[in-house]
Amino acid sequence: MAELTQDDLGDDRSLLLVDDDEPFLKRLAKAMEKRGFEVETAESVAAGTAIAKARPPAYAVVDLRLEDGNGLDVVEVLRERRPDSRIVVLTGYGAIATAVAAVKIGATDYLSKPADATDITNALLSRGDDLPPPPENPMSADRVRWEHIQRVYELCDRNVSETARRLNMHRRTLQRILAKRSPK
Repeated sequence: MAELTQDDLGDDRSLLLVDDDEPFLKRLAKAMEKRGFEVETAESVAAGTAIAKARPPAYAVVDLRLEDGNGLDVVEVLRERRPDSRIVVLTGYGAIATAVAAVKIGATDYLSKPADATDITNALLSRGDDLPPPPENPMSADRVRWEHIQRVYELCDRNVSETARRLNMHRRTLQRILAKRSPK
């Protein structure tokens, strides 16, 4: 993406980042500051909601799943307080149902992790039907499958039998998949 100017961001360059992954949050905050945003961060739904109520930003990037709840709660507060806010929902657990829910609540876009600062900036600044370009390094189908299996495994408290049942696969097959390294 070409270098941003203040005109691209508008007069209000405030950006709220809400994510419970602290290293990711710090890297993203630094990258967005370099792009001209005035960044404020939060690591929980409670902190994100408090900032959204006190100082509703022009832009927001909100993780869907946070330690203390659902990031969509922050999106709802942002929409109530500042209807013109541009909001991108990020998640490592991409699913059509959650994408639809995020957009219905008022998110501008929905991106799956790993998304870099350029992808996020493109999504925040896209207007109308102007879709951002597809990612240059999308996850492979094998990686998406592996990520989904890992998510279900974690949601089942690392119980192989329960995970296999929910994924409708044989337990031994699941054990072999879990024993391998993640695909690239």
